[in-house]
Amino acid sequence: MSETTSEITSMHARFLGRKSVQKVIADVITHIVLVLLSVILMIPFVWMVSTALKSIEQVFQYPPSWIPNPVQFENFWVGWTHVSMTRYLLNTLHITVVAIVGVVASSSLVAYGFARLRAPGKEILFLLLLSTLMLPEQVTLIPNFLLFKWLGWLNTYKPLLVPAFTGVPFFVFLLRQFYMTIPFDLDDAARIDGCGRIDVYWRIMLPLSKPAIATVAIFVFFNRWNSFLWPLIYLRSPEKYTLAVGLSFFHSAQSGGLTYWNWLMAVTVLVAIPPLVVFFLAQRYFVQGIAMTGIKG
Repeated sequence: MSETTSEITSMHARFLGRKSVQKVIADVITHIVLVLLSVILMIPFVWMVSTALKSIEQVFQYPPSWIPNPVQFENFWVGWTHVSMTRYLLNTLHITVVAIVGVVASSSLVAYGFARLRAPGKEILFLLLLSTLMLPEQVTLIPNFLLFKWLGWLNTYKPLLVPAFTGVPFFVFLLRQFYMTIPFDLDDAARIDGCGRIDVYWRIMLPLSKPAIATVAIFVFFNRWNSFLWPLIYLRSPEKYTLAVGLSFFHSAQSGGLTYWNWLMAVTVLVAIPPLVVFFLAQRYFVQGIAMTGIKG
């Protein structure tokens, strides 16, 4: 009996050993694949930084060189001041900050209505809201342009800012799903204490939904910071351009028929720094805002 038990234990140990070795091999292969993919994805960014530190002669050198020699850090200052990039930066910050405030305020309030209030036809209205997600933005391009032209909003920031205060369907859906995870008992307790609907929204829902609201704010930041099509269509004056449009204008503003790619790449690196910083500082909110299913004590 003891010999049988010993054999079973030995077989079980060998099985666990083989399983452990297989798991280690699988982890090593997974990490190797991820590292290779990361290196491949980083090649364009590394080349952009390398070009930003080269002289114009090195940019067109053949065969190309990855390491600048000598390193020219002055490309960042010269490229930034060659075109009014500071003005474009201020314009972009203005549009981005106002849009974040508008989208968060409007989408969270609409989501609160769909998640916590009772009204006839509410589900039908919510389905209609979700159906707008099936329409690409390009489909509504001409109707929106004609509407803003009729309102006299062309060459102003209103077409880029006012729609932000009317709610964004995707963010309404995201926040509504998050609100649904918060117990309704909190609403009842707040109303017993004398809170109205707006008080429940302001004192209960918003504080408990900070991860989801932060997720929405991050999405809006990336969307407005990198937006190119809509500012290009609605803005006519160069002094009102955003960074994305300004980079394109930077290319066409070169003198002598020669594009200074080292200056352009230097400015592009500077423009890419804020989104990278925001991503690394706030990436955990993406997980919390989407995966969190209860209230945080």
